Formats: sequence, structure tokens, C-alpha cells
Amino acid sequence: MNNIKFPEHFLWGGAIAANQAEGAYLEDGKGLTTIDLMPSGKERFKIAIGQINDFNPKEGMYYPSHEAIDFYHRYKEDIALFAEMGFKSLRLSIAWSRIFPNGNDEIPNEKGLQFYDDVFDELLKYGIEPVVTTCHFDVPVHLVEKYGSWKNRKMVEFYERYVKIIFQRYKNKVKYWMTFNEINMLLHLPFVGAGIVLKEGEDKKQVLYQAAHHQLIASALAVKACHEIIPNAQIGCMLAAGSVYPYSANPEDVWKAMELDRESFFLIDVQSRGTYPGYAKRFFQEHHITIQMEENDEQLLKEHTVDFIGFSYYASRCTSTDPEILSQMTEGNIFTSVKNPYLKESEWGWTIDPKGLRITCNQLYDRYQKPLFIVENGLGAVDVLEENDVVNDDYRIAYLKAHFLEMAEAIKDGVDIIGYTSWGPIDIISASTGEMKKRYGYIYVDKNNEGKGTLRRIKKKSFYWYKNVIETNGECLIQD
Repeated sequence: MNNIKFPEHFLWGGAIAANQAEGAYLEDGKGLTTIDLMPSGKERFKIAIGQINDFNPKEGMYYPSHEAIDFYHRYKEDIALFAEMGFKSLRLSIAWSRIFPNGNDEIPNEKGLQFYDDVFDELLKYGIEPVVTTCHFDVPVHLVEKYGSWKNRKMVEFYERYVKIIFQRYKNKVKYWMTFNEINMLLHLPFVGAGIVLKEGEDKKQVLYQAAHHQLIASALAVKACHEIIPNAQIGCMLAAGSVYPYSANPEDVWKAMELDRESFFLIDVQSRGTYPGYAKRFFQEHHITIQMEENDEQLLKEHTVDFIGFSYYASRCTSTDPEILSQMTEGNIFTSVKNPYLKESEWGWTIDPKGLRITCNQLYDRYQKPLFIVENGLGAVDVLEENDVVNDDYRIAYLKAHFLEMAEAIKDGVDIIGYTSWGPIDIISASTGEMKKRYGYIYVDKNNEGKGTLRRIKKKSFYWYKNVIETNGECLIQD
């Protein structure tokens, strides 16, 4: 690692999501979205996995998304800070319910469209490339109530109408798009991932994989529309990634690890290769799952594959077939994992594995032979604001440096990586827990788990460190 070479136009930056940053949850015509129904505390996880009966916020409960960090009103201040760090790109999402408040409206909400015009203009003013996710854990509540969200094929029509509007509106401002954020999360957190409410007596697997098919068709139609409306744009898919290691050399452990990897890959296999893989067809057959397809579905999937693979990487996983080993599971992550004796864990129980990023990059590139875009990675930690507005987050710097060095090695391996947008360049609401104390940012936001604080922005030590990384295109990493 004595030499580092990132591509000349590497898209260094950061990533946020509308529902975790914007706030202004009913302002300027915006409708309710699924995350707006997720309070902080014990109820949050039940709702995340699809156990919800009431589609209205309850009085007396705290809903973090309703204000979030108020990016809606403070975006100019925040983008100026990102520009000061030298960002080449900012990944963000468009809130579907800000454009179509009910999700299926005939006419879009002009105030919502204008907001994103203003945000993109502000980014472009500083030479920051917008990287836009069309649907980031963000389903209009009306579509959940009336249609059952992605259980229903009608969602494809509503989503296609939505993306055509935003492609047409922003065709001169946005060159990089992604369809669904962490599409594989639908299988683990159905309400978060796809607005799906699971009812008693329903065949869970049948419901989820049929919903996944609807999203895959919608994604293909989005690729088609993007290529037609913005020929010079690139549009990708996005998965929650992280290789699964076998705990031992026992072939049973190796096979189980492969099966868990495939559980994550199979949706991306369809989006990038254009067809359901054989192992998925076998899975459907053995679990009595019947995917209802329309006449031209297979042709749509085949003809409209993605241009690049976007992915998040936070941790690797480990698995075993030994019951004794399986009793030693990590906590804190949506994806369960056997404790890996070779790796340390974060304060939230997430395995810290920089080498795993290189492994994942090589695994994805070998599999798809399409450019990769690392659109989420970072360390959630409890930061302490000291006197004189100082936050000494050396642990974050160490985490990022180790991952950047492995990313550089992946590039030397021949992996084509478009860019890197670290998760939460400014502290935002945690999607999984709704907390503020789980901070990822280079910029501290004065707000606590109860929603109290001034929302003042404060630069952390990592702010200046990341600025230097971008300025030197990574060369400073071998001088630290």
C-alpha cells in the first residue's frame, strides 16, 4: 500500500436520504410517507418488519423524521459545508410524496419539484454532482392504505409515472440515478424497504418475493425511461452488501455462506443480468412460491438492465452450521451474524472489517463486470461535543482510512469504481433505530434522541481530514 492511485475524476462525496435529513414532513404539499409513521423507541422495529395497523402519527409520540435535521430549510448551509470539504458528489434521494403527495396523483406538486430544482442548482453551483435515488425507504402512505404498497402490481404504474416526471424535470441537472435503495432490504424489513404490512395468515415468502418482482419490473421501466429521456445519464441498482464468510472450512459452512450471499445478490442478478438465476427458481419451487408475471415481464427485465452497481458496505458477516457456534451471534445489525473472532465490533455491534470492502468490491465486479459505486459506508458512533465546539472523532478517521486503503487496493485489483459517498456526511436520523446519538457525520448536529437541540452545525476533526483526502485524491492516506 505504498502507492495509491484513485481515478482522476473519482466522485468523492457523501450520502443522505430525504426521510432522514429533510424534515418538513407535511410542508409545501408533501404527503405522509412510511417513515413518518415510525416513532423512536420500542415500537419502531415492530413497524419496520411490517406490524402496523394505524396509518396516522399518534399524539404524544416522537417521530424523528418529522423534523429530522431540517435539511429542507438549511440545505444551502449544509451544501456550503460539503463544498468546503471539496465534495465532488452528493448522493441524496427524492421524496416520492413530495412530488406526488398521495403517490398516484394525476398532477405533480410544483412546490416539491421546485425544492429539488433549488437543491440541485445549489449543488451544481459548487461543482457537486447530484447522485439521486428515486425511492429510498420512502413509500407514500396512501399507496400502503389503498393498494397494499408493493404487494400490488398497480404500484409499477404509479412509480413509472413518478420517475418519468423527475427524469424529465431534472434531465439537465442529474447524470447519476439509482432506482431502489438497498432493494434486498425488502426481505428483511418489509415496511421500511417497501411499505409492506404483513397480515396474519399471509404466506410471508410469497408476499415478499411477489413484491420484489413488482419492484424489479418497476426498476426495469425506470432504466428504460431514463435511457430514453436522459441518454447521457447512468442509472444503477443498489443493494445492502457485505460478503458472508464461512466460520470454518467445513463444506456445509461454505455452502451456507454462499446461500446467504445469494439471498442478497439475487435481486441484483435480475437487475444487472436481466433474468432470474437458476438458484432463485429452485428456491421458489422448493418454498412453493409462484411469481405472477405479465406477458412481457421477462422481456422488460432482459432489455433494460442497469448501468452500474451501487451498494452500501458497513460490515461483513459470518455463518456456521454448528449449533454451538450459532449461539454466539452479534447484535445490533439487521443481518444476523456469528461473531467473527478475528474482527472487532462498533458500539452498535457492527463488525469492523476494512478488508471486507475489498473482498466485496472484487466479488461484485467479478460477478457483474459493471462499474461499482460505493454509495454508503461509515462508522456510527457516540460523539462527544467538547468545549470550544471540538469533536475529536479519531476513531472515525481510523475506520475510514482503513476502508479507503482497501478501496484503493480493489481499484489496483482492476475493479472499476465510479466513486465513494460516505454515509451521513452530516449527522442524520438513524434509519434502523431512529436515534441521533448514532452519529456518522463529519458535521455534528446539535440534536438529541428526544428531538431537542438547536440544530447548530459543528465541524468535527474528521471534517478537515476528509477535506484533505479529497484535495489530494487519496494520496495523503499514505502520509498520515
